[in-house]
Amino acid sequence: MELVAGYPYWLIKTGLPYQYPKLLKNENCQAVIIGGGISGALTAYHCTMAGIKCILVDARSIGLGSTCASTSLLQYELDIPLHQLKKLVGNRNAVRSYQLCGQAVDKLIALMDQLKFGEYSKRQSLFFSLHSKEKKMLTQECIARKEAGFDVQLLTREELETNYGLKAEYGLLSQKGAANNAYLLTHELLQHSISRGLKVFDRTRLKTIDNRNNKMILRTENDCTLTCDSVINSSGYEVTNFIGKKIVDLDCTYAIISESMTKNNEMQENGIMMWSTDNPYMYLCPTNDSRIIIGGRDESFVNMKTMHTYLEKKSILLEKDFKKCFPSVSFKKEFAWSGVFGKTKDALPYIGKYPETSRVFYALGFGGNGITFSLIAAEIIADLILGKKNKDAEIFSFRR
Repeated sequence: MELVAGYPYWLIKTGLPYQYPKLLKNENCQAVIIGGGISGALTAYHCTMAGIKCILVDARSIGLGSTCASTSLLQYELDIPLHQLKKLVGNRNAVRSYQLCGQAVDKLIALMDQLKFGEYSKRQSLFFSLHSKEKKMLTQECIARKEAGFDVQLLTREELETNYGLKAEYGLLSQKGAANNAYLLTHELLQHSISRGLKVFDRTRLKTIDNRNNKMILRTENDCTLTCDSVINSSGYEVTNFIGKKIVDLDCTYAIISESMTKNNEMQENGIMMWSTDNPYMYLCPTNDSRIIIGGRDESFVNMKTMHTYLEKKSILLEKDFKKCFPSVSFKKEFAWSGVFGKTKDALPYIGKYPETSRVFYALGFGGNGITFSLIAAEIIADLILGKKNKDAEIFSFRR
């Protein structure tokens, strides 16, 4: 499946920082990880650190799926507000999901520091509304998040304009968040894991996966085999190739980025990441190199043409959305891109075993905060492979 259209900024900025071989001979290991994006890289890191002998394979060059098209925001907020999520999955699971994502942000920051990865910055985040009628909704969300232990405050129209130059009615300000280069982080995680024994093969497309004599046998298109005890599927939105059941709705999401500009406005000076309550929504974030990324305007994914056909139109609409909120900020687009994005009905990822594919674990971080979900999935799956009980696994299981 084609997952990206246009010119993703992180790929243009970073290029191909490392080269990986194609699988050309048979290999054996404890676990094969399918997928070389940020989900696969985090899973490989945690499994390798846990002493699990792993091999990672990807049909593309590493990171050239959805990861290079990510806007790379690290946030604890799910696609569904906490007070509404409680009605879908229950109070405990909703609160715990938010808390796990909050912890994941902190753990990712600590991990990037450990790797001496410099392309990230801590950020505040702002969930804002252009409509006065949504004060009640944001107030309820503020209360729910405070009760869950998050540092948040409700801001008025005057505070939003004074502090950020934002033309909006209300905003919910959070202190926890970060922005990074997820594409480069993927490579750095893999390089660290390779130094600990991980093997990585890209441009290696799988043809068949069989369960034979208590072993998993994966055969590539050039007839090499990988023999392992377990398979970890981190293929993201291409999971439909492995699971017949529909577990995710696919959308195309669109993004644009400005030329580098002088920091002469409140939003850039504060470095805050924001997203709106609107449908279609908009999210945005200043970068460390004085640009602004704007994304959103999702469109239901019909086929590959959806990404290409609407890209220019969506780029124009996103720029108009931005101008409505920040009329005093000059924005000149330099690059635009689109990518496949998936949403589940309850905004939670799928992590663990699927009943019909024994010996296969899934790390599927669907949603707007897929990177934090990927960290959670990596921790849970490493525990499950080692036979350890993980108290949070059931929240994200296929049985829910």
